[in-house]
Amino acid sequence: MPRTPDDHYSPEDAVGALAADASMGSLRHCRTLPARAADSAEIPEWVDTALAMALRGAGIERLWSHQSSAASLAHAGGHVVLATGTASGKSLGYVLPGLTAVIEGTRAANGRGATMLYLAPTKALAADQAAAIDRLAVPGVRAAVYDGDTVTEERRWIRDHANVVLSNPDLLHHSLLPGHAQWASFLRALRFVVIDECHAYSGIFGSNVALVLRRLRRVLERYRAQPVFVLASATVSSAGAHASELTGLPVKEISTDGSPRGPVTFALWEPPTYVDRSGRERRLSVSTVTARLLGELVGSGIQTLAFARSRAGVETVASAANRALEDAGFAQRVSAYRGGYLPEERRELERALRSGSLRGIAATNALELGIDVSGLDAVLMAGWPGRLSSLWQQAGRAGRGGGPSLALLVGADDPLDAYVLDHPEVIFDAPVERTIIFPTNPRLLPRQLVAAAYERPITAADEAYFGPALMPTLDQLVAAGVLRRRPTGWFWPSDSRPDDIGSLRSGAEVVAIVEGASGRVIGTVDAGSAQHQVHTGAVHVHQGATFVVTELDLGAATATVVRGDPGWSTFARSTSVFELGTPTTTRSYGPVKVHIGEVVVRRQVVSFVRRLPGGEVLGEHPLDLPVGVLRTQGVWWTMAADALARAGIGEDALPGAAHAAEHAAIGMLPLFATCDRWDIGGVSTAVHPQTGLPTILVYDGYPGGAGYAARGHEILTQWLGATLAAVRDCPCEAGCPRCIQSPKCGNGNNPLDKGGAIALLDLVTTALETRPS
Repeated sequence: MPRTPDDHYSPEDAVGALAADASMGSLRHCRTLPARAADSAEIPEWVDTALAMALRGAGIERLWSHQSSAASLAHAGGHVVLATGTASGKSLGYVLPGLTAVIEGTRAANGRGATMLYLAPTKALAADQAAAIDRLAVPGVRAAVYDGDTVTEERRWIRDHANVVLSNPDLLHHSLLPGHAQWASFLRALRFVVIDECHAYSGIFGSNVALVLRRLRRVLERYRAQPVFVLASATVSSAGAHASELTGLPVKEISTDGSPRGPVTFALWEPPTYVDRSGRERRLSVSTVTARLLGELVGSGIQTLAFARSRAGVETVASAANRALEDAGFAQRVSAYRGGYLPEERRELERALRSGSLRGIAATNALELGIDVSGLDAVLMAGWPGRLSSLWQQAGRAGRGGGPSLALLVGADDPLDAYVLDHPEVIFDAPVERTIIFPTNPRLLPRQLVAAAYERPITAADEAYFGPALMPTLDQLVAAGVLRRRPTGWFWPSDSRPDDIGSLRSGAEVVAIVEGASGRVIGTVDAGSAQHQVHTGAVHVHQGATFVVTELDLGAATATVVRGDPGWSTFARSTSVFELGTPTTTRSYGPVKVHIGEVVVRRQVVSFVRRLPGGEVLGEHPLDLPVGVLRTQGVWWTMAADALARAGIGEDALPGAAHAAEHAAIGMLPLFATCDRWDIGGVSTAVHPQTGLPTILVYDGYPGGAGYAARGHEILTQWLGATLAAVRDCPCEAGCPRCIQSPKCGNGNNPLDKGGAIALLDLVTTALETRPS
């Protein structure tokens, strides 16, 4: 029977009960993290009296030490980033100084007075923060959400009268900055800019946001406003450095968490194996095992949140858990949560979780930045969530009431997950990874400068905002006729807005997926991925529905689809060649040379394979598609052929060894850089025409680069050392998805040589231990 809320809850007993059932899988590691005592502080005297009374009315009599430190620093005029754990109350770090300035400014001006701008990576988070401010009901505070969903009638009132505006960087990029004259009174009075969940600004998105914030600062200079920037972040490495790179300002980091936390039992879990009809041993999917664990925990009365990486995975986990509960005689008490839910649906989920009527929830990582839930007993994570900071943020969703909690990571069939299960120290004993951005990306900067020139003519002094790449990029834009040079600066030569300033969340254009019968756009895919995912004949699954692509029109940027499930899946095959630019850095380690620099990858999808659910190939069909050209950043290393031969890798084995090592390296880089394996690519060759040597390349999958390859170059020894361990320690004989097989391989995972990859990686990592020349 399910326990009642008054029953004693022991995470250790819960783990023991799960481990006793072999059908659930096996416990690989378990560690209990000790409780953390509270470190509190008085509400500072400078906090406005009405605001302090509102806090006390909400039950907040004292602050945690990190809240007090961050708020006081911001109040004194210092830029600050608050990087503490989930549910540590980071919002008070900016609410107290921001609202105090707003209230005092309103009284002094007898009107609008001071203003505050809040930016979040999701609309849901901005709406939640607006609701939290409204609940304080402080006189003089007029908070409003301004985003793409705001109706026209409300927009003018917000621009003219709101003193706390909550929005997102996309709105800033597309609307507020181009139309800054309409926001003049708000911007002139701007005292605080809040950037919430700033760790979410990584890769291409983060690089674009960094440039948008520089545009904001130069527009604010026009209005003689110098606001304080307050940032909030999950626990990440070097949060202060990231915040400074994001804003272009010196930012002080506060990362000592003063909030209390109960003990956390953290378990690493491996799915069980089974023998399929052909006699091959396979591993049960991570979604299936997570659903079983969720059903078992909920059936035992343990309120549990399960994270899955995709929308389809969320629906699968929730429905399978409910079936398991029904089979055990319990009512359905598990719900799904994913992106696209309406605010009232999110509020209902919150109420159901808090009341206990909903005992389990399966969610995508949208919940990391979405609804506010507390008091959960346990968190399940279906596979590595992409970065260590996300792992801790998800785990922190349990035990919010200060009681004991359980966090359980279920390993997927993937090199990185397998490595983590074998090396728990990368979770418990290693610092969280850095958040990586690349604001000097040569593909992003030109568009941002065009937008900036429309907002305000660019001058040489703007190098303080955009760095030394400003002048050469302006020269290119003038030569292309995009901008016009005059004695007073660089101008956008039109009264109308630039058409092509791009999306912040992708470095490339998108292809719309259109249902042919209705003309409805059901989704989009990056142009760089379109030939692989939505070529003619491709089977495309969208939100659980299956479609077949009838035509891919790259010129019109559309893929036309018809709904229907043909009973098979498709897999694109491609060929790749790469050209190496002049490396910015080269290091020699005996037989191994390592380079970082610009690369050009030419990739062509040449065919696709149709497969039945059991893996049987129905046939391969040629495609006539253009060669895709990607100019990006990459890290590559060469190996002397004679050294490889001495290591037992002959000419015949070399292609498979290099190919397998490349796959494994791509799979492991996300452990060290804030990226997904789909954000990066790789190519290997037995003899590259430019180097004349066996060469392996790992590159950023975005035009101009995203900083991932640069991070790999920076920590190459640790990265390839972990790659070697992952391949060597995998118990399979010839290679599997847990070591050298890749779900994104354009050559159908052929050829692959596991033994050769181990020998190659051993050679490279041994060489890297020597002094470079």
